[in-house]
Amino acid sequence: MIAGSLVAVFGGTGFIGRHLVRRLAKAGARVRVVVRDPEAGMFLKPMGEPGQIILDRGNLLDAGSVAEAVAGADIVVNLVGVLYESGPYTFAAVHVEGARSVAEAAKAAGARRLVQVSAIGASKRSPALYARTKAAGEAAVGKAFPGATIVRPSIVFGPEDDFFNRFAALARLVPALPLYGGGRTRFQPVYVGDVAEAIVRIAGDPGTAGKTYELGGPHVYTFREVLELVLRETGRRRLLLPLPFWAAGVQARFLEVLPKPPLTRDQVKMLTRDNVVGAKALGLAALGIEPTAVEAVVPSYLGRYRRGGAAPHQ
Repeated sequence: MIAGSLVAVFGGTGFIGRHLVRRLAKAGARVRVVVRDPEAGMFLKPMGEPGQIILDRGNLLDAGSVAEAVAGADIVVNLVGVLYESGPYTFAAVHVEGARSVAEAAKAAGARRLVQVSAIGASKRSPALYARTKAAGEAAVGKAFPGATIVRPSIVFGPEDDFFNRFAALARLVPALPLYGGGRTRFQPVYVGDVAEAIVRIAGDPGTAGKTYELGGPHVYTFREVLELVLRETGRRRLLLPLPFWAAGVQARFLEVLPKPPLTRDQVKMLTRDNVVGAKALGLAALGIEPTAVEAVVPSYLGRYRRGGAAPHQ
């Protein structure tokens, strides 16, 4: 049961987190959002009744603050992940040690459920360090908290996403969009609302304990099809320029030195593998959720990138 439960959410101010917090509050849970800067999470407060959403200071890399944050929690959800390394926030520190710390603290606190959000493609055999550390994090969580549920989304889309929005913004600025690897990599984008609903249902169902769910939408798209959709919905004509992975790696070598790199060499390695739900994997259907199509949501927010449209904001 979710109603009346205290749910500690790490990463609650992020893209998936804000949707999850809203749904947890609607389901009647008390939500403790664990953030490094509580002031930055004040926008979450109106999503619930007075006192229902609590902002608590905590840092995934500080085991002491993690233990304090999960004290008394019935359910713990860890959404924290990084797409590129920055300072102490390395893949190993966040995806492995941070996830382990949350799992150990949740177990010690007596939480009955733990949901660890990972990613499709997590594998110790992946060429990308991101995916290898995601897999190592899953293993660490399973060892520290037997019965934890792993959730692996594909590319997540929604109004605040960093996928469709990124390419739509790029199309405003450049005459050509890069087709990394020829644009053949396949994705199965999943709606952020469906991911949030899946986590709520998993957290409230003891029968999901110890299982892994891979979440994807109803359709699979190649990278080329994704960019064609972006151009169609933004009303722009741009050249789609095939770029071999080796050339993308050279480009990424220079881009990854930026404070917020648009592309890294590790991300190029991720693009060499398809990002789709496994044929035998448990997914949204197993949770009774009808997946939302990209075409039902993405046009509603990509329209702001049309020529003469309002300036995009997130």
